[in-house]
Amino acid sequence: MSLSERIPAALRAALGGHWEFTVADSRIEIRHPQRGTPYRPPRRPPSWRELLDELESGFARNGAPRAACLPLRWGRETELTISAVQALDPLLKEGKPHTYRTGFLPQPVVRFTGQRDTAGALCEGFLTSFVNISRVQPVQNLDAYGSILDGWLSVLSQLGFHCRHLSIYGSLTTWRRRQVAGVTLRFRHLDLTLGDIVLLWNVESPEHMAVDLGTGLERLAWARTQLGWHDLIYGGIAQAAPAETLDAIRTATLLLSHGITPAARGAGGITRRVIGSIDPAAARLGVSAVVRELYDYWSLFGTPTVPWASVTAAIEAELHGQSRRLPRVGGSSTGRSQPWT
Repeated sequence: MSLSERIPAALRAALGGHWEFTVADSRIEIRHPQRGTPYRPPRRPPSWRELLDELESGFARNGAPRAACLPLRWGRETELTISAVQALDPLLKEGKPHTYRTGFLPQPVVRFTGQRDTAGALCEGFLTSFVNISRVQPVQNLDAYGSILDGWLSVLSQLGFHCRHLSIYGSLTTWRRRQVAGVTLRFRHLDLTLGDIVLLWNVESPEHMAVDLGTGLERLAWARTQLGWHDLIYGGIAQAAPAETLDAIRTATLLLSHGITPAARGAGGITRRVIGSIDPAAARLGVSAVVRELYDYWSLFGTPTVPWASVTAAIEAELHGQSRRLPRVGGSSTGRSQPWT
C-alpha cells in the first residue's frame, strides 16, 4: 500500500470517532456529524496581536514553539520568501537531515498570484503581502502527520472555531515537483477554504519527510470575525486610498522595512515595481500615516531593520523619481506608472 493510500487510516486513528470520513475515487472528505449549526463570530474582534498570541500559545501546547521568521530576501529559487515551506528546503530538496526552521512560523511573504477579478483587482481574501501562518515539521511517520492535523483542530477550537463548522478535503493522489513529492489536503471553515496540510517527502530519500500546515493570518481573522475584508485589513486607513494603492503601500512597507530598496533588478526590482503601482494622485499629500499603520502591523512578526520614517521617505522619493521618468504626453506627465500584475 502506498503512502498516500495509508493516509485515511492514519487520520482516522488521529482524529478519533467524532468525524465522518468519505473516501472515493482517490478523494477524501472529513466532516463533523453535527455540521450545519449556525456560526456566531466573537462580539469583540481580537486585535492582530491577540490573535497572534493565541496562535503562538496554541501551537506551543501542541509541541510547536514559535520560530524566528525566515529572511524576506530569499535569493535562491525565488528572489523573496513566498512561503514558510521554504524552511524545509534542505530536508526536502537536498535530502539533508536538517531544516532552516521547525515549529510554528508566522512568516510574512510576498506573492503576486492572488486571485483577481475581470478588472484586474485583487478579489476579497487575497493580498500581495500577507502572513503565512504555518507549522513546518519533519516527521518520521504518518502517525505524526495525523497528530499535527489533530493539534491544528485543537488550536482552531481555542481560537473560537468549532469543529462543527470545519472540514478537511482533497485528493489523495501524489503530486511531484522536481525533487519533492507530496499529498495536499485543504481545510475550510463553513464555505471558506482557510489553508492546507501537505505531507511532503524527498523523491530520492522518502525517509526525509515533513509536514507543512499553513493558512493566512488575515484569512483566518476574516473567517473568525466575519467582517468586511477591506475594513478588516486596513481598519482606520481603509478609506485613505484605493484598494490597489493600499495593497501596494502595504507590500512596499514590508519590503523596505527589511532593507529591500528599489533597484533595476532582483529583489529591489520587485520593490520598484510595487511602488510603481501606487496611484500618485492618492499619494499626493504623502504616505506617512498609511506607512506608520502598516509598519506597526509588520513589526508584530519581527523587528524591522529600517525605521518607518525612512520607509516613508523611500516610497515618496521613488514615486517622485518615477513620475520624472514617465514620458510626457501633450506637454504634461501622465503621473501614473503601470501596475505590476
